[in-house]
Amino acid sequence: MEKIKKITKVTDNPYVNLYNLDVVNRKGKDFKYYVASRAKEIDRLELSTGQQHADGVIIYSLYGEKRDKVVLIRQYRYAIDNYIYEFPAGLVETGEDYHAAAVREMREETGLTLHPIQVAPVFEKPYYTTIGMTDECCGTVYGYADGEISKDMLEDSEDLEVVLADREEVRRILREERVAIVCSYMLMHFLQDEEPFGFLQVK
Repeated sequence: MEKIKKITKVTDNPYVNLYNLDVVNRKGKDFKYYVASRAKEIDRLELSTGQQHADGVIIYSLYGEKRDKVVLIRQYRYAIDNYIYEFPAGLVETGEDYHAAAVREMREETGLTLHPIQVAPVFEKPYYTTIGMTDECCGTVYGYADGEISKDMLEDSEDLEVVLADREEVRRILREERVAIVCSYMLMHFLQDEEPFGFLQVK
């Protein structure tokens, strides 16, 4: 049976940290594993608490009178030294509900106002992003956006442009550009479903 024997915090950073795990594999052999986490301390790791929570939020929103455009951002990411298409997203602050975080993050990243819609919990609850390397979980908030695009609230470390993409542009993006995986799946719904949020009605 697999077992974690010891956890050692390797870094001390404000947004993400690396933890070294001394573990025993299913055949009884010792080896090391590494976990990146938003948790600032060992006792806040999910493997310590057993509790799942939303570290961040992803925002899938439609824009325009006909609601025929999807709000995307094209953002520079250091991990690839390049730009990638994503949904607006961000971290949930301590004690903040991730629905409220979505409204705040949309305003900060795009200048737009998000009007969330109510959906069944199965569609919005936190899911894991890249479980092979991190315990990070993100909730998803769906809604409609309006207003004017603005970069006034961007942090100095954020290099992005807001893209209001219709179906033709989404097809081009999926063919030709780097796209975050969760965003790509949702964009496939946007392309194929007559009502982009139709899948949210499935019971």
